[in-house]
Amino acid sequence: MNQTKNTASINMICICCPFGCSLTINKSDDGHVVTGNKCLRGKKYAAEEMIAPKRMVTSTVKIIGGLYPVIPVKTEQPVPKEKIFTIMNILASVRVAAPIKVGDIVVENVADTGVNVIATKTVQ
Repeated sequence: MNQTKNTASINMICICCPFGCSLTINKSDDGHVVTGNKCLRGKKYAAEEMIAPKRMVTSTVKIIGGLYPVIPVKTEQPVPKEKIFTIMNILASVRVAAPIKVGDIVVENVADTGVNVIATKTVQ
């Protein structure tokens, strides 16, 4: 019989869907065991949080010639959590010119993550 020894237990709330499952992640000699999830997305989310947590980044950048002084932007995909402050520093220096449409790329491959930052509002 193959038994594993639990060395750590972590509790978290899943943010993948509206259920907000209370997850328990037990780190064992064989990896991570996730319980409490109602769907497979929760299991994947918990495992990724333990190995390489990622987040979406939302912010604003300055726009030249627009109706408003800034335009909202976001990363197209989640980025490594440790890159968030670097990305925010990059976005602080970005200036775009109007017009710009929803989905236009504002910064390509931000902080060498392979992820683009896109506009989330159209400004004429």
